Amino acid sequence: MSKAICYGMIGCGMMGQEHLRNIALMDGARVGAIFEPDGGMRAQAARLAPEARFVDSVEALLAAQDVEALVITSPNHMHLPQLEQIARTQPRPVLVEKPLFTDAADLDRVRGLALGAPLWVAMEYRYMPPVAALIEAADRATGGIRMLTIREHRFPFLPKVGDWNRFNAQTGGTLVEKCCHFLDLMRHILRDDPVRIMASGGQDVNHLEESYAGQTPDIWDNAYVIVDFKGGARAMLELCMFAEGARYQEEISAIGPMGKIECLVPGPGRFWPAHLGEPPVPQLIESPRNPKGPRAIEIPVDPALLAAGDHNGSTFYQHARFAAAVRGQASVEVTMEDGIWAVLMGLAAQESARTGRAMAISERGFTPI
Repeated sequence: MSKAICYGMIGCGMMGQEHLRNIALMDGARVGAIFEPDGGMRAQAARLAPEARFVDSVEALLAAQDVEALVITSPNHMHLPQLEQIARTQPRPVLVEKPLFTDAADLDRVRGLALGAPLWVAMEYRYMPPVAALIEAADRATGGIRMLTIREHRFPFLPKVGDWNRFNAQTGGTLVEKCCHFLDLMRHILRDDPVRIMASGGQDVNHLEESYAGQTPDIWDNAYVIVDFKGGARAMLELCMFAEGARYQEEISAIGPMGKIECLVPGPGRFWPAHLGEPPVPQLIESPRNPKGPRAIEIPVDPALLAAGDHNGSTFYQHARFAAAVRGQASVEVTMEDGIWAVLMGLAAQESARTGRAMAISERGFTPI
């Protein structure tokens, strides 16, 4: 077996702790050092990674000579400055949580990053077993996707340290913070780039009665996004963050001349009410046009992986691939370019919703070229 990779963690809040639990499940991996400024989060992280040492700054973490790879799970607006700090000091392979950045004005800074080591943008939804099964079978089942629909009906934003996720200025906005996952999935599934984005969205239900330092949250809780792609395919996102009563959290469908394929993905098991019995199991459904006859199969996820996080086991599978890239055994699968596209698509969608205009992806501020 290869020597264990020693990880350094920048941030260990809710998502960082999911990474800790999944690293603990891997062979050949350990967490050596953690930077987490919040005392409560430090205490929780210490229980999950008792052998890790805690440091007081990013600088101290980067000075740790045993740390071979980094995981960034800090608040969104800190990702880019921390990547720049890594690039200036001792570059190492980095897995950075989405979004890569939060403001189109920072695109030149992102492109100027010279890490000299693999950079992987964490897009967990690619690696959910039911989503991965859909991606693998989509071309065969559809005969070439012409329409792609992603629906997420879920719970509101959860409380975070310092309530940073309540304000657009720190998150990039809901269509960046939450939905860059799905916008990335569109490009990944269609293997194409967008040319036009239209959206409608807003804040209608959640967080309206909350106040932080005299400010009311401005984060959106619902939206529709339509994306036209270069090759002629169309994609749509439907987001509702006051629909946690739904049986399935994500529903993805792809349709082409030969038929339809869809996957149904439940939300985190910890939110499923006990009085309803066992949580639903993910499904993959193929519906050919000829001969007609939908076929559904269950795509169960390892219970140990379900218990390790809120993303249907995908964080573990993503880490396994990242570890292979760290060892030089595989290429990075979610690149800086992928991370850029996902953010710019989200920002363009938000601008469309604000202005009532369809946004050409080539418009100033929304082109990754």
